Amino acid sequence: MSPSRPQRDPRLRAVEWRDLTQLTAARKIYEVLLSVPWLVAAIALFRAKWVTLGLLAAFFFFLTGLRQAHGAQHYVLGIGRRAQDWILVILSVLMISSLHALQATHMHHHRHVLEPDDIESSTARMSWWRALLAGPWFIVRLHRVGFRLATRRQRAWIWTEATAMAGWVIAIAHWAPEGLQWFVAAMIAGECLTGFFAVWTVHHDCEPEAQVARTQRGAWKNLVSYEMFYHLEHHLFPAVPTSRLPELAARLDKVIPQVTAKQVF
Repeated sequence: MSPSRPQRDPRLRAVEWRDLTQLTAARKIYEVLLSVPWLVAAIALFRAKWVTLGLLAAFFFFLTGLRQAHGAQHYVLGIGRRAQDWILVILSVLMISSLHALQATHMHHHRHVLEPDDIESSTARMSWWRALLAGPWFIVRLHRVGFRLATRRQRAWIWTEATAMAGWVIAIAHWAPEGLQWFVAAMIAGECLTGFFAVWTVHHDCEPEAQVARTQRGAWKNLVSYEMFYHLEHHLFPAVPTSRLPELAARLDKVIPQVTAKQVF
């Protein structure tokens, strides 16, 4: 089998991954509370008018929130399915995005990765600067297609998220202190940049019949990115939680070392 097609390489059968789907109690708590310190820090810094530091904290809240949302969308956080649905609702309000709508497009993405109708990977087929400019329209399109692809159950959650988000934004605009308004603005900006940072970075110059996603090696790189760039590993074994992807990557490196050929940075 061609080394450029790791997702079809028969050596994958030698990679043990099922034990990596389990999380200890400590890991579960960590995953559920991961973004909370950054949320508190961002709001406190914005309220203190330390805008630059507030934006940095907001960035890491958005990054860790994406990690939590991604895990909940796959129901791999190690807690009950309904509890993970509520995590998606809470994060939807805080991040100003219906994460159940994006769950629908994300599951479609896994089934049809990099194919023409894979709306989630559409920015990966652009140049980097076009992916940045397309960001605002990209997130709107994701929501539109997500609602269309959603199951009846997902649509009920989407309406819950939309109602809660509308109430949150109205309350923030009219009654909240300036610090919270800065935070909401930062989240809206983050959503407009996901087409580049969450999609283009991990899928650009990849092909559906070759290596579908990039990965990342290097301890400090994966530390600052909260292990979100083990993206090829995630596509190969989506049932493995993010916190255990480093272990999976080490196993893959022993069996198919060429998976590291395309790295994020």
